[in-house]
Amino acid sequence: MKYRRARLYFMLAFRNNLRSPNPVLVAVFDILKARGFQVEIGIAEEMLLRPEELSVRHDLYILKSHTDLWLSLAGVLHQQGARLLNPYLPCVAAQNKIMTARRLRAAGVPIPRSWVTGNLNLLNGVAAQMPLVMKPFDGRRGNGVHIVNEPGELALVPLPRRPVLVQEFVPGRAGELKVAVVGSQVFASRINTDGHGRQTQRVPCPVSPEVRRIALRCGEVSGLSLYGLDLIEGIGGPVVIDLNYFPSYKGLPEAAPAIADHIESYVDADFPRLGFTEVGEEAAAS
Repeated sequence: MKYRRARLYFMLAFRNNLRSPNPVLVAVFDILKARGFQVEIGIAEEMLLRPEELSVRHDLYILKSHTDLWLSLAGVLHQQGARLLNPYLPCVAAQNKIMTARRLRAAGVPIPRSWVTGNLNLLNGVAAQMPLVMKPFDGRRGNGVHIVNEPGELALVPLPRRPVLVQEFVPGRAGELKVAVVGSQVFASRINTDGHGRQTQRVPCPVSPEVRRIALRCGEVSGLSLYGLDLIEGIGGPVVIDLNYFPSYKGLPEAAPAIADHIESYVDADFPRLGFTEVGEEAAAS
């Protein structure tokens, strides 16, 4: 009897398609294929699917996309017992910034002071004491973020159509720190800006013991093993301002083999059910 390696399915966002490939992802695919894995990718927005006909056909699904469509379809697969990396429920929780802020704070992770309200006028007293950042509870990539420097600016903020998380604005001593985690490995890069405050490039940088401790604690709390953090290095130390599952790992080419190793370990942890699948002689020869 012959065997084949596990079938992997990467659930990608539209921007990760072949017309604009993420070089780190491409390297991950190449490494896994060289190791004998069957790698397939899908972009939900470019497919026509019937949810009731969606069934588990792969040994492991890797959820890279943060779109509502892929997250919903991941839920359909989760209900059928599919194995997902990262797991479905932690991904859903990570999408909700209000839930995430509460969980991280309760676990002792340093985050800005936070508030929620449906009436922006109630923030006047807080805005008189400190600058604020307002984020949609499910926002991504900085969309819908407003910075309020004093109470008078609250009137200029459009009335939110969905819940927002309001946090204290934490000034940083340097550019924003992007932290990416693969299992127990922690990578970091710093975002440089030009004279007008526009982001120019990410430069890999060392990971301090404190940043590493914070990053791994976030994984313990969130239940994620492939995730990213945005940190500001404030006067009192690093502060987490965002958490997301399976980031781009942009500018971190050394992350590719680490990701491939992690995926292989995740599969082999359930060997032989997932690690290798028996096939007939005819299928093995094809």
